[in-house]
Amino acid sequence: MSETSTAADRQAPGSRPGPRLFLRQVVAELRKVVWPTRSELLSYTGVVLVFVLAMMLLVSGLDYGIGKLVLLVFGSGS
Repeated sequence: MSETSTAADRQAPGSRPGPRLFLRQVVAELRKVVWPTRSELLSYTGVVLVFVLAMMLLVSGLDYGIGKLVLLVFGSGS
């Protein structure tokens, strides 16, 4: 790793790091993130929505079909 540590980053053995160190590390990690462009974000959102819709239709169809099958086998109960 090529990161340099400051005196505040180095901790004595057995001691807990403070919240300032944690926040500084969080900010450093967020700077490494590659954020999607607006068009990529819209594209990914569309893909997710289509997939969720397809899964809803699949599960609903299976539920309906299995429900009809159960009623056919066991009767309607009336």
